[in-house]
Amino acid sequence: MIASRTELDKMKEDYLRVLDQAKMRVLVCAGTGCVANGSPEVYREIKRLAQGRGVLVDVDFAKEAGHAVLDASGSVAGPGSPAGSPVGRVEPSAEASHDCAGSSPECGNGGTDAHQAGAMTSKSGCHGFCEMGPLVRIEPGGLLYVKVRPEDAEEIVDRTLCKGEVIERLVYHHPGTGEVFQTEGSIPFYRRQKRLALARCGRIDPEDIKDYIAHDGYQAIAKILAGMTPEEVVNEILGSGLRGRGGAGFPTGKKWEFTRIAQGDKKYVVCNGDEGDPGAFMDRSVMEGDPHRVLEGMMVAGYAVGAQEGYIYVRAEYPLAVRRLKKAIADAREWGILGKNILGSGFSFDIKIKEGAGAFVCGEETALLASLEGRRGMPRPKPPFPAVSGLWGKPTVINNVETLANVPGIILNGKDWFRSFGTEGSPGTKTFALTGQVVNTGLIEVPMGCTLREVIFDIGGGIRGGKRFKAAQIGGPSGGCLTEEHLDLPLDFDSLARVGAMVGSGGIVVMDEDTCIVEVARFFMHFTQNESCGKCVPCREGTRRMLEILEKIVAGEATREDVDLLEEIAWAVKDGSLCGLGKTAPNPVLTTLRYFRDEYMAHVVEKMCPARVCQAFKQFYIDETCKGCGKCARQCPAGAISGEIRKRHSINTQLCVRCGACVTACPFGAVKEG
Repeated sequence: MIASRTELDKMKEDYLRVLDQAKMRVLVCAGTGCVANGSPEVYREIKRLAQGRGVLVDVDFAKEAGHAVLDASGSVAGPGSPAGSPVGRVEPSAEASHDCAGSSPECGNGGTDAHQAGAMTSKSGCHGFCEMGPLVRIEPGGLLYVKVRPEDAEEIVDRTLCKGEVIERLVYHHPGTGEVFQTEGSIPFYRRQKRLALARCGRIDPEDIKDYIAHDGYQAIAKILAGMTPEEVVNEILGSGLRGRGGAGFPTGKKWEFTRIAQGDKKYVVCNGDEGDPGAFMDRSVMEGDPHRVLEGMMVAGYAVGAQEGYIYVRAEYPLAVRRLKKAIADAREWGILGKNILGSGFSFDIKIKEGAGAFVCGEETALLASLEGRRGMPRPKPPFPAVSGLWGKPTVINNVETLANVPGIILNGKDWFRSFGTEGSPGTKTFALTGQVVNTGLIEVPMGCTLREVIFDIGGGIRGGKRFKAAQIGGPSGGCLTEEHLDLPLDFDSLARVGAMVGSGGIVVMDEDTCIVEVARFFMHFTQNESCGKCVPCREGTRRMLEILEKIVAGEATREDVDLLEEIAWAVKDGSLCGLGKTAPNPVLTTLRYFRDEYMAHVVEKMCPARVCQAFKQFYIDETCKGCGKCARQCPAGAISGEIRKRHSINTQLCVRCGACVTACPFGAVKEG
């Protein structure tokens, strides 16, 4: 058990000294993206081979009486343990055969014994560069290997861990210039970023509380418990200018202050991890990669507002995040950092997890609270706001994952430090999930005010295939569409609001010239219509009617009047809906009508899709290269193709259902799309 700040500091010092005994540390990305690409197999293979070579070291760190003490012999012992006992020493694995240790020429470690020159292997959270996964980072120095496969493990162990060599084929090569980048920090994808909320993701083992503590973990809660009043904590957050990262951008300090002064015999802190935007995975990566940081942010909030209990509401579709959060909570309780009388201060705080069923509307705070209480997740009118009457009618502060992840850094480094990043009205950084037709997809974190051009072309590497940028949907299905004229627009709360968009939770979907804007609007409207809880008429019926009109447009059945009606309904839904989902659901339609009305009119008036995407407007014909084999006719489900054997065939456009089966069937490429 850790019973004081002094013992916490001692734990940090001891574990850092233990880590320093290892020559290298191998961090294999175990974020969801890399896991899906096979990183667990990479991790197991590296560990197995390192054991076989005798270079793998494990850390055994006991909690004897709450902390460990390093004695003169170089081993770590806890109070009450015999001096020199191996409580926390870095040791070679029991399975190690030592054929790469000592003076072996293969190992190349200069004759140093493996006890002092071994390599630690750990899993880490998401590095962000999902396009290049699985990723393997090697410390010290930040060497980064990309697209690593299990069969690469032997070369990594023999050349890098044993001999200290860099394997050039595994480091990042710029797809355009061929330039080689060996370290993570030198890669253009990372070079323009500033990682605050994601600072530890990819650099620590998310399932090891000791690793978190060694990297200043739980120092923020220790600092405030040692000498700050709740009012001082609230003022620090208020002065930092931190705004909610979940979408609305409401000042976090104000939320905390309202909850702090609210009257109530019991108060709650709720972490909103119900990330539901298509293509968004910012909160997921934080929960998976640095779960203790989220817990610490909640603990600080609890102390500030006078709460002793917190809940993390997380999607059940995030099983890895749920598992790591549960382990983090269990470990924090076991070490005495979470629960009663934290660090001997008299302050008590505990956290529970609630797994949500995946309803998009539960991202809205009052719907989330209803779900937490065991009721159907539906929003209610405000006021009263949750700060006054929230969970079970008690004052409640609700912040999303990224917001809380910023709190420990602000407490440790001060409000002015946080304000040194970003803009005056939007201080700090923002994480974005960069997806779509961009070269480098993944998770990024940039200072507020960074431009769309920097995100897409500097960090993202530009548009795939050298195609032209057309638009970017920002803020998820409730966000807005940005065009070429917005490439130099600062990405902050106020600038985006002025052009009808929003930061939202932080999803950015990049579209190229081959994207149909009307189909994009239809896709997002289909999502929001399905996710409408149905409580209020404007959202329930309005989104349904908007979707019907969009489907008519892409089917080639709409008129000019339909486009006018679509816009009229969109404004009615925006103005009349009860909650944030309904009020923002029309944004994709309104922004695309604002910036791409000509594309809507092409569908309606000219009966064509400029991007040649919409099935209803496709026309197929057979050119003179046709050999008359008849394969296309045999595959046509509508009997629209006719012709004699060994003579050019033709397509009856009145019968054609535009399925494209003929294009696939033709071995000569004679079927064309006109």
